[in-house]
Amino acid sequence: MRKDWIAAIDARSAAALASGALQPVAAEQTGMEDAGLRFIVRWVSSLAVKDAAKAATPAGTSAGAPVAIPGGPRDPNFNPFLNPDPELTVGPIGIEHVAILNKFPLCERHLVLARREFEEQLLPLSRSDFAALAELIEVAGGIGLYNGGTAAGASQRHKHVQWMPDTEGNASLRLYTPALPAGLPEGGVARHPALPMQHAFVRVCCARGVDAPTAADTLLAGFRQACEALQLRPGADGLLPPFNLLVHDGWMLVLPRSQECFEGISMSAVCFGGTLYTRQREQIESIRRVGPLQALAAVGY
Repeated sequence: MRKDWIAAIDARSAAALASGALQPVAAEQTGMEDAGLRFIVRWVSSLAVKDAAKAATPAGTSAGAPVAIPGGPRDPNFNPFLNPDPELTVGPIGIEHVAILNKFPLCERHLVLARREFEEQLLPLSRSDFAALAELIEVAGGIGLYNGGTAAGASQRHKHVQWMPDTEGNASLRLYTPALPAGLPEGGVARHPALPMQHAFVRVCCARGVDAPTAADTLLAGFRQACEALQLRPGADGLLPPFNLLVHDGWMLVLPRSQECFEGISMSAVCFGGTLYTRQREQIESIRRVGPLQALAAVGY
């Protein structure tokens, strides 16, 4: 197992920023409180650069890993994960995944852990998907994010998990933990009293310092428990209904999704971690008008 992930991410980021392969983070933010929960809403002006890049990228070429905020045409034949840009590639992780810098990151050190071979994003997550995430979390902490399908904010069909560091202002499940059962055993399922949409929290053994194989096992079991609690079951094609998944600091959160956008604002897993992202400054007021919780509830059930 690689132990120098942060050093490797930072070295690759510095080189990619210098060459222009990686776009710098450019965001303004404001805080909002809703039902006693503290949210951050960020206007990410640099995503206009992403839109222009997507419009100019021909099918079959690589432009790095896009984020799950829509705008600009989507070429259904373009897959940035089969042949990722070498300038953005940090290296292999686990036995079936590769770690790639997000070309248009929502924060510093924003990674995509993509499967080396194509697999549908709406297929149930496997142990190897969780093992790649657990390997990174064991040495670097942070939060794991998954967008199951277009309606959940996924911009690519190729299965991939995202990771962000545990940094002030980034997505986190800690805003919810004060209202969750403190003594819930591993595998226990809970609901948060302030969340007005279908969801399931599961206690898992996954955090910085936790052995990655152990964490992978508990994550897979927790995911299956959450799916059962929410009746998220594969259809005849083997694909799950759209959903988001977040893993952070000993908790997993799974939420079924009904649609991608609230008033034109794409909502992906990261938004359910307390940090919402907009493309235009005026969209911040759309969220303020109804409150972050109702904006999130509008894309769930």
